[in-house]
Amino acid sequence: MELYIHIPFCAHKCGYCDFLSFAAPERSYRGYVDKLIEEIYGQSKYFRGNHVTTVFVGGGTPSMLPSEMVEELFAVLYECFAIDFDAEITIEANPGTLTMDKLETYRQSGINRLSLGLQSTDDQELKTLGRIHTFEGFLKSYQRARQVGFANINVDLMSALPGQTVHSWKNTLRKVTMLKPEHISAYSLMIEEGTPFYERYGPANVRRYDRLWAKNKTEGGPQWAAWPPLPTEDEDREMYHLTKEFLAAQGYNRYEISNYAKAGSECLHNIGYWTGVDYLGLGLGASSYIDGCRYCNTPDLREYLSLDWKRPRAAVRNVQELTLEEKMEEFMFLGLRMARGVSGSEFLGRFGRNMWNIYEAPLKKLKAQGLIEVEAPWVRLSQLGIDVSNQVLSEFLLD
Repeated sequence: MELYIHIPFCAHKCGYCDFLSFAAPERSYRGYVDKLIEEIYGQSKYFRGNHVTTVFVGGGTPSMLPSEMVEELFAVLYECFAIDFDAEITIEANPGTLTMDKLETYRQSGINRLSLGLQSTDDQELKTLGRIHTFEGFLKSYQRARQVGFANINVDLMSALPGQTVHSWKNTLRKVTMLKPEHISAYSLMIEEGTPFYERYGPANVRRYDRLWAKNKTEGGPQWAAWPPLPTEDEDREMYHLTKEFLAAQGYNRYEISNYAKAGSECLHNIGYWTGVDYLGLGLGASSYIDGCRYCNTPDLREYLSLDWKRPRAAVRNVQELTLEEKMEEFMFLGLRMARGVSGSEFLGRFGRNMWNIYEAPLKKLKAQGLIEVEAPWVRLSQLGIDVSNQVLSEFLLD
């Protein structure tokens, strides 16, 4: 099984972010960590016989926590769970919050994989996103991480940003690959409802803001650089294809729609998500998938801090036992995100059903359209299928 630990704190909320995260005074960290430790003790008694293969500390910005709290958390995790000696253990970090002391504590606590949220090497693009770091700050954090012994580093990047051009995106790819991180996650910006970016770039507002930006820029208005327009659809698509081609030329294998790795450095934790491995989520709003059941913790901080983790089964929310059909759906639309695709043999072994019979109609249709490739027992997305992956994956929802 896998463990996910959620740390919701951030320096401030970025304009594009819809994750469960928020800024909070440092004095509030202690109470949250104490409650998280209570949850670890309470939940772990149900999983004494499970071996933990991966641990992922995400957020938010986990690197906001002081070193001693991270050290304390991992001491409790090792006490309560049977974590494999070669487990992949990841922590997410914002380059603007890392120090040598924190990095050394991570290594001493058994963390062996660092995920750095860079997003762009262009400081203006970072400013538009609301990030607290500069590219120079990222470089210092990256170099420190190497100095303390991190040999497995992921860098998060984001394309189709406001004001971004194909040229600036290529510069970001070039500068990052020169550093030779083991893993790169490259996503297109999504304009999510409920975020400040949606208020400016959502369907109802994008044209108005494009006109305002152009007018203010022409007239020298002070706000013209604050909310530059999004790239066009053609530019977005060009960035998307450039990412695949550029990273492949630098030795990065695309093993999932948005993830690239040097050989042997694929993110095992995320592969577990995509292949149906059980995982236990700990912390505010964290989701779990155990023995075919999905459930989650409350996203309300006040409620979370009041929970009695001596009775953990009473504390979890939205318990859903997946039907056989729902499990088969997830097997297909999560597994097809991976470059290797899905195996009919594994489908049969897991569900006792023939994948080719269950999905005969969509498989024939998608193959005829050139959106999937079939090499029995495997089915995978074609390059064209990856381009329209949301459309393809929706075909595998059973009525």
